[in-house]
Amino acid sequence: MEYVNQNSLEKALSKTEADADATLKAANAVVSSLKKLRSSIKAGSLRELKRTIDSSEEAIAALKQQFSNTKDGWNFDAENYIGSRAYLEEILEMSKSLGVTIFEQDERLYCYPFLIRIVPNELAVQIDKAKEKRIRPSTLVTHLKSLQNKPVRFKPEAFLESLFLAYDTLIKSRGRGQVGRGSVVTLREIYKLLTLLPGQTKEYSLQEFARDIYLLDRSGVTETKKGCCVTMPGVSSGMRGTAGAIRVITQEGRDKLYYGISFSEAKEA
Repeated sequence: MEYVNQNSLEKALSKTEADADATLKAANAVVSSLKKLRSSIKAGSLRELKRTIDSSEEAIAALKQQFSNTKDGWNFDAENYIGSRAYLEEILEMSKSLGVTIFEQDERLYCYPFLIRIVPNELAVQIDKAKEKRIRPSTLVTHLKSLQNKPVRFKPEAFLESLFLAYDTLIKSRGRGQVGRGSVVTLREIYKLLTLLPGQTKEYSLQEFARDIYLLDRSGVTETKKGCCVTMPGVSSGMRGTAGAIRVITQEGRDKLYYGISFSEAKEA
């Protein structure tokens, strides 16, 4: 059974959907009446002509009234609601009732492997890079469920190569003596280098970067084309506590912290 809050977007849309169904029924009655009118005209049934004209007029009036009821019935303050905490909570509740695992993280929703950001001014949500305007909670959650059933598009090999290039650039900037020693570079430094161009942090957020680090970690891909192996030390190998670490929610819903990254040449067997 789906979760439906009485003051929710789902409830408001359900009511207007029922009103629209009633309007369609009224529209079908109009079509039926007009078909009878046309038949009377074609056949020259003058006794029926007056009756079919009257019935068509009544059907059209009923349709106008029903459409007016449908229009007036949609009085939901969508703009303010989509930007409120209530909408986010409605999605989370709907996900529970539909059996879809969604977690909240840093003002975003995480539905493995997708990050969802609500865009109130566009009455839309953003699923990774894609804008989605179908934001009725039941429809959105069902769509996310279908996306989860598709193969993950993430390419760990290409992402690892990007990390290595950024890492190599940062290590070389520290001096030749640091090259090849497997020195640790913080992931925040890597992210900063990858998003140097203006506007890039909006195009590729820190949360997305953290998610990709997690997907790489899960993939088991650890070696670059040049034969360098990656390791990603945890927070205990870097700063105290969680300072400087990046946080991600795992597929199982647990917090996971990543701090740094290092590359070293693969040892020969």
